[in-house]
Amino acid sequence: MNKLADLMKAFGEAGGDKAILENNEIAHLVASGHKLLSMKSVEGLEVDAKETLTGVSAKVTVKEGIRIKNPVHLCFGVLHKRGTQKIRMDVKLEKSSSAHFIAHCIFPKAEKVKHIMDAEVEIGENAEMRYSETHYHGLYGGIEVLPKSVVRIGRNGRYFADFTLIDGRVGTLEIDYSVEAGENAVTELTARVFGHANDNIKIKEKVVLTGKNSRGIIKTRVAIEDEAIAEVTGITKGNAAGARGHVDCIEIVKDKAVAKAIPIVSVTNPLAKVTHEAAIGSVDKKQIETLMAHGLTPEEAVDIIVKGILR
Repeated sequence: MNKLADLMKAFGEAGGDKAILENNEIAHLVASGHKLLSMKSVEGLEVDAKETLTGVSAKVTVKEGIRIKNPVHLCFGVLHKRGTQKIRMDVKLEKSSSAHFIAHCIFPKAEKVKHIMDAEVEIGENAEMRYSETHYHGLYGGIEVLPKSVVRIGRNGRYFADFTLIDGRVGTLEIDYSVEAGENAVTELTARVFGHANDNIKIKEKVVLTGKNSRGIIKTRVAIEDEAIAEVTGITKGNAAGARGHVDCIEIVKDKAVAKAIPIVSVTNPLAKVTHEAAIGSVDKKQIETLMAHGLTPEEAVDIIVKGILR
């Protein structure tokens, strides 16, 4: 079986639809380690990708006025027990364009694997980008996931990002996202992570509202158990008249796990408003009792509540 078949087999076992590669109307980019395995574009989408010594470098452009009908699928993974994969992405959405990117990151056997994502994103005037990233990890915990992204949103632009890592061991996760929103721009950053054993989770997300009437929300949901550690930092700055921002963080803690939330908000314009709320604690006792009254064990009740928060 070749590398593409191996990766798509793992993708299918994780619940993905392997048929996306065969659909001529769906753009995709597939890489295993530092090897490009498959790539397809569609009208209005330009993709210039190449292999590097440790991963893949890609420049992606959605042309002016083009609205990509189907999601663009990005599939990255390391199927071996050891290895490094560095993904460099430069993404540009030109004026009045739109696209939805779905990234599948697959590491089923990782014992000592490092996955680095370094992205720069430019969203033009009246353009909209949605980015959904889902990770599928094995049970070994031997992986470092280091995603970094710098995003600039132009006038009336929109950017929505969703990061999910709730299947398998997290290992070490260090998210570092920064978004600058221009006039009337809107951004929403969402992260959902479930840590186990000795997983180490650090999430740092920053939204700077530089444009008049810009809007931003940072929403984080983290559950940790055993001896896992989580630190969540949400930063929002209101620097323009009419800017509105909010930081919303919930962390659920079980066993000997340790969680920390650091909301940082600042306002430099008297007509801007930024708020925050953070909650850290165990699962609500009344919710557990309600589910147990329906026949669930305490462990099953806690599991359902945690998964409900994360999903």
